[in-house]
Amino acid sequence: MEDNTKQSSTADASLYNGQPTDTGSSCPSARLTSCTPSIQECKDGVSVENVPLGNKQWFVLRVTYGRIVKAKAFIEAKGIESYVPLHYKEIWKQGKRRIITEPLIPSFLFVHVSAEQVDSLLQDKSIKPLENIALLSYYYDHTSHCENSPTKNPPLVISDAAMDNFIRLTSIHNPHIIPVTSENIKYKLGDEVVITEGEFKDIRGRVARIAGQQRVLVELFDGCLVATAYVPKNAMKPYVEH
Repeated sequence: MEDNTKQSSTADASLYNGQPTDTGSSCPSARLTSCTPSIQECKDGVSVENVPLGNKQWFVLRVTYGRIVKAKAFIEAKGIESYVPLHYKEIWKQGKRRIITEPLIPSFLFVHVSAEQVDSLLQDKSIKPLENIALLSYYYDHTSHCENSPTKNPPLVISDAAMDNFIRLTSIHNPHIIPVTSENIKYKLGDEVVITEGEFKDIRGRVARIAGQQRVLVELFDGCLVATAYVPKNAMKPYVEH
C-alpha cells in the first residue's frame, strides 16, 4: 500500500492511521471522545455494561494471520469506525524514493463501538469462512475477571486517553517508529514522560533504550508496545497527570 492512496480524513468509518497518508500531521481521530464505563459482569463470555445502548468504547479485536486487509474491508462495509495502525517504510523503486505502508501490528484491529454493536458484529456468520476460523474475535483482558464468572476474562477495552495517545504516535510518518517486544528493551523502563518538542510532541510514555537509542515507549496493553524514534533528553519532561 503506497502513500498516494486517497483516503478521507474524517473519522466516520474505518481508518488507516486516521488520516490521508501524504501528510505528517497528527491524526484527526485523536479528537474523538466517547464514554468508557467499567464492565460490570459477563454473560456467555461477552461483556454487559451498566450504561445505555449507544455508548461507544475502543475494543481490541484479534485478526487471523495475514487477513488484516480483509478484516478492515469487512468492518468498513458495516460502517463501523475502526483504526488500523500502519508502519511507514522507505523504499527505492525504479530509482525513485517512495514511502510504502504496511500493518504495524498485523494481528490487531481496534473498533470504536458499543458493547452491543461489537457483540453483534462478532456473531455475524459471514466472518467465519469455510474452514470455520473466525476472521475477527475478541481480545480479552487477562488482568481482570468477570464479576459473575471468576474463570472468565472480559473483552479488553482501551480508554479514550490511551487510544488517543497511541493514534497520535502511530499516525506520524516516521519509519523509525517500531513495534516492540520485551526482549527489545535492554534496560529497565524509566520515568513516565511527555515529549515537549519535535514531531513526537505531546506523546506520553516511558523512557527506554531500544535498538541502541533513547526512545519513548507507549504501551497500549500488555503485549502491544510501540516505540518512538530517538528522542533527546531535553525534548521531554516528567509527565504529571492532572
